[in-house]
Amino acid sequence: MLQIEHYMDKAAFETKLKKTDLIEFLHTHLDRFRDSKSAIEKAIDYAYSPDPGRGGYIIAAYEDEQLVGAVVMNKTGMSEFIPEYYLIYIAVAASQRGKGIGSKLLQRAFATADGNIALHVEYDNPAKRLYERMGFTTKYAEMRWQRS
Repeated sequence: MLQIEHYMDKAAFETKLKKTDLIEFLHTHLDRFRDSKSAIEKAIDYAYSPDPGRGGYIIAAYEDEQLVGAVVMNKTGMSEFIPEYYLIYIAVAASQRGKGIGSKLLQRAFATADGNIALHVEYDNPAKRLYERMGFTTKYAEMRWQRS
């Protein structure tokens, strides 16, 4: 039976899930859209930062006590012109895809966030269809300038 838990504080998170296990899970199941393990760790640390304007939480899905899905949400510390939350990572174990776990994780993210949510998705990411079905819209084209 699928169980979804959200961890609003670091202590609750650390009692159920090791940070290193979550990093490894996300790094593995984000497939070709993954970031480095150090970037994933920074997003988790940001979620539980005590610094003003930071924060967030983690949502995890378990099937028979095995981690099968996860979300990392970060607060932006802003509102009105930038959504209050940024969905940094969402991943479902490759063997568990197509079972509605991603939808359930997003529903919990919507229920737990006390503001609007943004996310970044590449155009060729199959998860883009899920985000659109769940109500995400494309409002802006993201453009980046990167220092050489």
